[in-house]
Amino acid sequence: MTSRQSLRGLDGLNFFLADVRDGLGPYLAIYLLAVRGPTHGWDEATIGTVITVAGIVGLLSQTPAGALIDRVRNRRAIIVIAALLVTISSVALPFADGFALVTITQAVASVAGAVFGPAIAAITLGLVGPRMFAPRIGRNEAFNHAGNAAAAGLAAALAWLLGPVVVFWLMGVLAVLSIVATLRIRPAEIDEEMARGLADGASDDAPASVWSVLLTNRALLTFAVIAFAFHLANAAMLTSVSQLLTRLEGKDNATTLVAGCVLAAQLVMIPVAVLAGRTADRWGRKPLFLIAFGVLAARGVLYTVSDDSVWLLAVQALDGVGAGIFGALFPIVIADLTRGTGRFNVAQGAVSTAQGLGASLSAALAGTIIVAGGYTLAFWTLAAIAAVGFVLYAALMPETKPAALIAN
Repeated sequence: MTSRQSLRGLDGLNFFLADVRDGLGPYLAIYLLAVRGPTHGWDEATIGTVITVAGIVGLLSQTPAGALIDRVRNRRAIIVIAALLVTISSVALPFADGFALVTITQAVASVAGAVFGPAIAAITLGLVGPRMFAPRIGRNEAFNHAGNAAAAGLAAALAWLLGPVVVFWLMGVLAVLSIVATLRIRPAEIDEEMARGLADGASDDAPASVWSVLLTNRALLTFAVIAFAFHLANAAMLTSVSQLLTRLEGKDNATTLVAGCVLAAQLVMIPVAVLAGRTADRWGRKPLFLIAFGVLAARGVLYTVSDDSVWLLAVQALDGVGAGIFGALFPIVIADLTRGTGRFNVAQGAVSTAQGLGASLSAALAGTIIVAGGYTLAFWTLAAIAAVGFVLYAALMPETKPAALIAN
C-alpha cells in the first residue's frame, strides 16, 4: 500500500521540478537576444545553433539514461544529482562568455535533464502499478504544468521588477524544493521490478533483450518516428514566438510577455493532462493523439494571422492542448508497448532520443527559415510538419490500449 506521504512527495516532485527539468527553455533565447544581442554575435540563427548542439548532446544521453534507470535501484538519488547539475549549468550562464562556454552549459543541462522523464515514470509505475498508471501519469502531468504555470507567473512578475536574469535564481530555489519533495518518497514503497516494466512486478521474469525491444517492436519504432515529427513541429514554436516578441516589443517587455505565453499554455495543460489520463483507458490512446496533432498544426497557422502580442499569447495557449495530451500519453503508450519486457525505461529513453532529435533540429530549422524568409514562412513550415505527423499516426500507429481494457 502506497502511503499518502509518498504520493504527496511525487506530487511535489512534479510541481517543483517542472521549471528545472527543461533548463532555461525559451528564456535562453530571450537572454541571449535581448541582453547580449547582435553586437555580441547573437541572432536567431546563432541561438538556434546553441539550442541544437545542446539538444543533440542531450538526445545522445536519452537511451543510456533510460538504461541506467532500468538498472539502478536508488532512482531518487539520480533525480537529485540531475536537478543540481541542471541548476548549476543554468545559474552559470550569466558568467559564461562566448559561444563555446554558453553551449557547454546548455549541453551539461541537457545531459542531466535526460534522466528526469524515465526516472519519474519508473518511480510512478513502481508506486501505483500498471492498473493505476494512466490516471496517475495524468496527475503527474497536471502537477508538472501547474509548477510551470506558477514558475512562469513568478518569472513574469520578478522579471518586470528585476530584469531577465531573475529566471536563473528562481530555478535554483525550485531545484532545492524539488530535492526536498524527492526525499519524501519512501523507497521501500517502490516495487523495483514493476518500475522496470516487468509484469505485475514479478522478479522471476527475465527481462527481454534491449535490442529485441528496441529494434523488433514495429509499433515502438513507428511511435518513435511520430514523436520525432511532433517535436520537430512543436519545439521551435514558443522559441520563435519569444524571438518575435523580442523584436516587436523590445527587451524590457519580452521576458514578461513570454512568461505570459508559458503561463497561458501551462494553465490549459493542467485540465487537459488530467482529462487525458482519465480518458485514455476509456477512449483509447489513438483518438487523443490525433487531437494533439490537429491542434498543433492549427496553432502554427494561427501564429501567422497577426503580430499583435495579445493574439500571439492567445494562440500559444493552444500549446496546452497538444503538448498536454502528448506529455500525458507518452509514458502510457511506452508502457503499453513494453509491458512484461522489463525494458520500460530504456524504451522511454530510446523514443525520447527520437523526439529530442526532432526538438533539437526544430530550433535550427526555424531559426534558419526566420533569417532567410521571415517568421510567417517558419510557422507555416512547422504547421505542415504537424499535419504530416497527423497522417502518419492515423495511418500507421495501432491502438495500444491493452486488450483487457478494450474488453471492458
